[in-house]
Amino acid sequence: MQPDAIRKYWLDLNQRCGCPPPVAWHGIDRLMMQYSTFGRHYHNLEHLADLLTLQHQYSPQIVDNEALVYAIYFHDCIYLPKRQDNELKSAEEAVFYLRKANAPAERQDKVYRYILATAGHQPELSDPDLDYFLDFDLCVLAAAPERYKLYTRNIRREYRMYSWLEYRNGRIKVLQRLLSMPHIYRTELFRDQYESRARENLERELEKL
Repeated sequence: MQPDAIRKYWLDLNQRCGCPPPVAWHGIDRLMMQYSTFGRHYHNLEHLADLLTLQHQYSPQIVDNEALVYAIYFHDCIYLPKRQDNELKSAEEAVFYLRKANAPAERQDKVYRYILATAGHQPELSDPDLDYFLDFDLCVLAAAPERYKLYTRNIRREYRMYSWLEYRNGRIKVLQRLLSMPHIYRTELFRDQYESRARENLERELEKL
């Protein structure tokens, strides 16, 4: 999905949801700028496009596609590697926009909750749509070996302000946490298709660190 398609997908969504056009145009301009910020080597427009493509592919399995698409657009709009509150700030920005867009309070609350859940990928409450959203966000872990290598290189580039030793120690903790989870993917569909390949990628990366 190219930038023009990302923009059109957003404008179509907002038109369906009754958002005033000037609000929608300003919103997508800001989002495109945020995801294109210098230093974003993975959490960028390509990552956004990947999740939107997955949402489109699996939309028949999703109940509230509109809320899920809003969560996708905003989930990494704030991303600074040294911050510990990126998800919170992204969720707050989503709600700020949705209020201007006259979205119902229920949708605002749902999008806010979905984005916060990406912080640990282990929400307390089960929600089938949220499960798909979280699986979309981690789908890269099951990528083909060459693409997975590119993903790990880009993550390292985003954390280039840390020494190799600092990065290595932090990355090991992330990999070990993911591997210790009973299931990386929350939906049965993703577990069947991607779980074993994701674990192979994570274990291979861990061995090389």
